[in-house]
Amino acid sequence: MKHYNALVIFLSELRKSVRLLGISLLVLTVTVFFLSTGLISVLQDHLREKLYFFSVAGPFLAHVKVAFFAALYLLMPMLMYVLWKSLGKPFGVSGKRLFWFVVATCLLFYGGTIFCYLVTLPYGVKFLLSFQSENMKAVISIGRFVNFVTIFILAFGVIFELPVFMVFSAQVGLVSLRAFEKNRRFAVLGIAIIAALLTPTPDVVNMALMGCPLYLLYEAGIVVIRVLGIEKEKEKGKSPESGINRRAQS
Repeated sequence: MKHYNALVIFLSELRKSVRLLGISLLVLTVTVFFLSTGLISVLQDHLREKLYFFSVAGPFLAHVKVAFFAALYLLMPMLMYVLWKSLGKPFGVSGKRLFWFVVATCLLFYGGTIFCYLVTLPYGVKFLLSFQSENMKAVISIGRFVNFVTIFILAFGVIFELPVFMVFSAQVGLVSLRAFEKNRRFAVLGIAIIAALLTPTPDVVNMALMGCPLYLLYEAGIVVIRVLGIEKEKEKGKSPESGINRRAQS
């Protein structure tokens, strides 16, 4: 029942900011659209591949997609603030705690995207295109190229936020530190599955480029929970979980 009340409060709080987020995303997408040609050139030069289009609307749609994902990328601090404000409402998380959740999430997101852009993505594209030969040359569609690069980079940024959500889960009583420590083998299995699904190539090296940092972040989340003494606070009855009932009743 407590978790149901928390979900209702979270959705109610999130709904208040949906319109502002939508308008901001639309305005920034239109603004970035005029710079999308340069953004595509940067991605193309970074991966050193020629791009082609197979429909009249292909180039235009590719520019729209790049502008949308770039706007989403730039608006991430605002998105994270709205998300954490909505999540923190039913659990009584606010003030400095809320601020540090937002800052940590943004830093990990941008760190993950930069790591993907500089390390994983070039290696993955190079590996996939290594199978071409004299009789089989790659002809890369600009639309599919944009989809592949943008979604892959954003996905890397999202999964790098794992430690923050681990700390939050422990702080509000959803998952305990002991549960995180006890279920390491399941965490490894889950990370391996995620790496296999999200990496562009099926080889072990490329999967390890995602899986290893992700597991290190999992362990980092456990260390942070210990250092912050979240479990000790809960034992003393200071857990923010009690805020659920107070928020639900008000």
